[in-house]
Amino acid sequence: MKNLKYILFSGLLLSSVACDKKLDIEPLQSVSENLALDTDANVKLVLQGAYDNISRDGVFGGNMFRDAELAGADGEVRWVGTFGDPRDIFNHTMDAGNFDADNTWGDAYATINSANNVLSAISVVNADDQDRVKGEALFLRAVCHYELVRIFGKPFEAGGANSQLGVPVILTPTRGVTDASYVSRNTVAEVYAAVREDLHEALNLLPEDNDVFANKYAAAALLARVHLTKGENAEALEHAEIVINSGVYSLVSDYEDLWNQDDNTEETIFGMQVSNQDGANELVTFFSIPEFGGRDGDIEIEQKHLDLYDPSDARLALFYDGNGATRTGKWRDQYKNIPVIRLAEMYLIAAECQARLSQNADDYYNAVHTRAGLAAKTNVTLNDILLERRLELAFEGHRIHDVKRLKGSVDGLNYDDDKLVFPIPSRETEANPNLQQNDGY
Repeated sequence: MKNLKYILFSGLLLSSVACDKKLDIEPLQSVSENLALDTDANVKLVLQGAYDNISRDGVFGGNMFRDAELAGADGEVRWVGTFGDPRDIFNHTMDAGNFDADNTWGDAYATINSANNVLSAISVVNADDQDRVKGEALFLRAVCHYELVRIFGKPFEAGGANSQLGVPVILTPTRGVTDASYVSRNTVAEVYAAVREDLHEALNLLPEDNDVFANKYAAAALLARVHLTKGENAEALEHAEIVINSGVYSLVSDYEDLWNQDDNTEETIFGMQVSNQDGANELVTFFSIPEFGGRDGDIEIEQKHLDLYDPSDARLALFYDGNGATRTGKWRDQYKNIPVIRLAEMYLIAAECQARLSQNADDYYNAVHTRAGLAAKTNVTLNDILLERRLELAFEGHRIHDVKRLKGSVDGLNYDDDKLVFPIPSRETEANPNLQQNDGY
């Protein structure tokens, strides 16, 4: 079969290699179906494998967030590193062989495949744990489909048909190569519908407290993001307020204390756990410098970005000089956690939606604004809120997606330009003729 060794078919394949020796330990994504899915313990191990996949560098291990900032740089950050693939993202000169696009696609679909394997064997899980395990798998599948469609598909257009091509929606495990493995791309509307369905079910199944793993409020927070992306302001506000009003999370009083932490802070709704034994934080690799465990300082912060801050803004004080350029202190120290979703974002989503719904947004806005050491405002405007979002969430992987959502432009390119959509990896289109390439590639 043509190019079989390269075929991902939208997820890592579970091999059918049988093994009778208990001491023959196989990787979680390379075990036989019988070994992986026959007991409660093994299904939960595959769920752990899903978390491991999503923590890889191509997804929540950092490079996906880095690439969103490079693609939306617009003179506020500068890539000076030697690696060609992120440079091409920064310069909007990608081709279908771009390694980083390939890596994100592969790691995200590996996570989806792990989640699908868990869901296919949910009846094996102990009855008391079934809801939690199913909810976690649905959350992980949903967040990967959501990130993939934002990266590899044209932007969602509120009020439109959204018949533009998104990514394949994969809802069953891939355990071997069959005719069904040659999937096609779903429309953007279909991808968002699948994400919404998974997240609403996860919201009903997940517990309020689930250690560092996905819980009910992580699902609500992601739903707030999804509805905001779609321009569904009332629904986004509703789900952001579920998190805000839960009382489970609180804003860290000192903004600097959010970053470079070994453990999740009280503001983190969902985060990647990183240690010197496990996990990846590629944001440190590329934003930091050798003194703190980074490379040579591949990403520099430009004056255009610094000029956005009030001089007394506590967030401005987090920047530092190193290796001859300005750096962000968010991603300074090696082996520290990555806050993926945090409470401040929920306040800003709620504030933005209130403003769009002609409601007073002062309280939610000022919760974030005053935490930065700035005086409270009254009668805040939508522009106030969008600027606050830009400052508060800088370098956390939101920039290019906000440009698209707000129908802006970056580096002279309109929000829906072909160059702002990642190519479907060439090894995928070569192996699967049903995967249509994006325009411009």
